[in-house]
Amino acid sequence: MNGMVIVVVAAAVLAVGYVAYGRWLAKTWGIDREALTPAKRMMDGKNFSPASCFTAFSHQFSSICGAGPVTGTIAAMMFGWLPVLLWVLVGGIFFGAVHDFGALYASVKNNGKSLAQLIEKYIGRTGRRLFLLFSWLFTIIVIAAFVDMVAGTFRVIPDAAGAVDYAASYAGGTAGTISILFTFVAIAFGWICRRFKLSGVRELALAVVLFVLMFAVGMQFPVYLDKNGWFAVIVVYLLFAAAMPIQTLKQPRDYLTSIMMIVMIVCAVVGIFVLGAAGEAQMTAPMVADISALAEGGSYLFPLLFVSVACGALSGFHSLVSTNTSSKQVEKEQDMLPVGYGAMVLESFVGVLAIVVAAIMFSDLNTAGTGALNNGVAATPFSIFSQGVARGMTAFGVDSTLATVFMTMCVSALALTSVDAVARIGRLSFQEFFATTNDAAEEAGAGATGAVKVLSNTWVATVLTLALGLALAFGGYTNIWPLFGASNQLLGGMTMITLAVFCKCTGRRGFMLYVPVVFLLVCTFTSLVQSTLGCIAALQASGAAVIATSGLQLVFAILLMVLGVIVAYSCLKEFFTKESGSLPDEEPEWSQEGRARYGHGDPVEAPSDGVKVRG
Repeated sequence: MNGMVIVVVAAAVLAVGYVAYGRWLAKTWGIDREALTPAKRMMDGKNFSPASCFTAFSHQFSSICGAGPVTGTIAAMMFGWLPVLLWVLVGGIFFGAVHDFGALYASVKNNGKSLAQLIEKYIGRTGRRLFLLFSWLFTIIVIAAFVDMVAGTFRVIPDAAGAVDYAASYAGGTAGTISILFTFVAIAFGWICRRFKLSGVRELALAVVLFVLMFAVGMQFPVYLDKNGWFAVIVVYLLFAAAMPIQTLKQPRDYLTSIMMIVMIVCAVVGIFVLGAAGEAQMTAPMVADISALAEGGSYLFPLLFVSVACGALSGFHSLVSTNTSSKQVEKEQDMLPVGYGAMVLESFVGVLAIVVAAIMFSDLNTAGTGALNNGVAATPFSIFSQGVARGMTAFGVDSTLATVFMTMCVSALALTSVDAVARIGRLSFQEFFATTNDAAEEAGAGATGAVKVLSNTWVATVLTLALGLALAFGGYTNIWPLFGASNQLLGGMTMITLAVFCKCTGRRGFMLYVPVVFLLVCTFTSLVQSTLGCIAALQASGAAVIATSGLQLVFAILLMVLGVIVAYSCLKEFFTKESGSLPDEEPEWSQEGRARYGHGDPVEAPSDGVKVRG
């Protein structure tokens, strides 16, 4: 099969899904084009900050499009590329995009409430606190997996004598340098755009200039550190990224990162077409593997395929991004469709590209059993994808060194831009846990005393979250990934249940959520039970060296299962007992700054009915 054909067909399917199903969903639930969103009404200079459609899209896309669309899809290709492709397309359109858009929609219609706050409103306070604990544990797992990936990408590669192999380490060291520069450049970029009110073409031109400068400096002055050194650098970055106001670092960084990712997508597509025209884009990986043989070895198609391919098909983590950050930036209600549904569809396309690139690169893998590519680099999902796209870029005239550096930077950015978002969400979840009312994280410690006041402090919550994530990271992402996938999809299932309750309480139709809810709950609990049994077996057979990591993973698996069962039961109970239309959308709330800028002296804006489509 020629990879060009798969890319064209998949792009057409996803585009039709967005135009047909996405717009139908928005029309069914209702978009009020005249309403002021929470980003405007409640702007506060910290979390609520109205942004253009592209900027909000950039934040959503760069935050959700982490390592998952590459790592999960390529790892799941043990079952063949066709099952993975079908799950990405079907899951992306009918599961993931509905999930992401629904979470964003419910939050915007409820004054920018986080998912935990929505659960308290529709399910109850106990459900909220249990969910916050689940979310916090989940974010720790994500931090552990993604930090390990990024540090492994940047680390130095030793030669036969144990010294630094500078030639082999150049791409990682350069990408690491650019990542460090990215932080400071993003802060400066955001300040300049706000100070001089840059937008549109001028904003894009400045971003391109800064990109060129960053790559030039990074390629001249690569930083060489071992894995532990990069662990330390990344954690320090996350410490500030999780605590700083969103428009200071996260928003401008996401804008810059999205441009880079879009360039990566374009390069991947062009490369596949150029290689295809030369007859070099044949997908040599098996279309469907021997599933029976895999099952005998303990790798079952169900549920492993569906929890391995999370990002790209459905990821519960996306709901945390949609409700904790994106809903506080959406400037107009009509922007919710491209931001929520559109960003997920584009992520699914990245998953398709990863499948095609890996299937093309399959013939290049060393068949001697060393698990390395022909140039000696370990055949990890990241290396397969980055080398495959770099080869395509070289085919249409890009210098091979520049292509390799660019792709190394891109694949690390896929993980890094997600892990800074999840670190922020983990901090917010930890703070919200101590709230006595259904308020925001920043208000959680208001009036508190003693230990609660200390624990709800922004910096303390951030340090505790990162410290546990770092401790779990030493187990390696390959050991954490199955646990991440199962807990991620369970989070997606709980989000879908909450959305079903939201639709029923507000008088909206929610039948499109029922099948995903049942499928996800059955799939994820099956996987978590398997993970628990696997951890127990590893503890029984292992020595003291791995008891700490396997034991910690076992504790996390059991806690996630228990919390998931309780929250899912509470949500289902409320779904079957709530009356339709019993809780309409909230009346708009205003901040002092929002009223001064957008209120025009009115005491309050008339609430939208949330159902009728206007304009």
